[in-house]
Amino acid sequence: MNQTASAAVPATSNLRIRSLEPLTPPSRLMNLLPLNDAATRTIVAGRQAVEQVLAGTDSRLLAIVGPCSIHDIDAARDYATRLKAVADRVGDRLLVVMRVYFEKPRTTVGWKGLINDPHLDDSFDVATGLRLARGLLIEIAGMGLPTATEFLEPITPQYIADTIVLGAIGARTTESPTHRQMASGLSMPVGFKNSTDGSLQAALDAMQSARTPHSFLGIDNDGGTCVVSTTGNPWGVLMLRGGRSGSNYSTEVVDDARQRLEAAGLPSRVIIDCSHANSGKDHRRQAVVWRDVVEQRLAGDKAIAGLMLESNLQPGSQPVKSDRGQLQYGVSITDGCIGWEETEALLLETHSRLQ
Repeated sequence: MNQTASAAVPATSNLRIRSLEPLTPPSRLMNLLPLNDAATRTIVAGRQAVEQVLAGTDSRLLAIVGPCSIHDIDAARDYATRLKAVADRVGDRLLVVMRVYFEKPRTTVGWKGLINDPHLDDSFDVATGLRLARGLLIEIAGMGLPTATEFLEPITPQYIADTIVLGAIGARTTESPTHRQMASGLSMPVGFKNSTDGSLQAALDAMQSARTPHSFLGIDNDGGTCVVSTTGNPWGVLMLRGGRSGSNYSTEVVDDARQRLEAAGLPSRVIIDCSHANSGKDHRRQAVVWRDVVEQRLAGDKAIAGLMLESNLQPGSQPVKSDRGQLQYGVSITDGCIGWEETEALLLETHSRLQ
């Protein structure tokens, strides 16, 4: 008997896959948690308002404010309620959008965000994470407060993108063809952050790419694999967040960014991220960056369309703990944030100074 012929044929696929778990298709989750009329009105009006700010036809300053990441739904709801009250007070001069980030890119390893690991225990209950995320976004929109988020996984938008007013592509993914293609089909304006080394070119290239039509592999609302064909997204904006080379919010850098955008035939508007490398990863310096950029705006720099602030109910950060009872309420478990009192004061101060 031929031993070679009778030997078991070795497997060649899924050799490092521990499990494959089916996930609820987007259409089912959207039917379970549908948009109500109030939320829909907020999203539609919010997208139009952001577009008008980016186009320069709305003179308000865009303020994207909220936690580095959402890990506690109750605390996020509390924060949104407070922010909505302030947004109503400053709405004639500031367009306030809540930062509601559920996916966290990691330089190496770490907690990947509420959608991936809602229980903070490496159980990766993504089905629950998606349900919690969508439910919270609908609730916040129902309050009349628009939301912004970063899209990290290319499948996630099918579950939550209909609730978002402003999307973002992060510093680590702005070079990714997959994310540029995804952005070309998103239904809202999208910000592209400069790369982690601080250079702007990858973000400029990403904006150019996302403005054009693409066809790529994806999933439809029923979860089936399909070819997605897009029309291109004209509403891209450059987000400056600094990099390994240092901060990039100074007058000289903003002016250089404006010139490079104009030379590339792109809208010459930027949003300044007051956190990350622009604050030296020190949350206590975010207000310094914020006030500096507001001064530039007051001096007449119309290239500055908005600011982004990482803010939570309480200042600072804390380590991730699987026992939620040991976590401090309203304190970030990722990047350090400024607290609510400082956030409110900055918004009110800025409102009083803008014309």
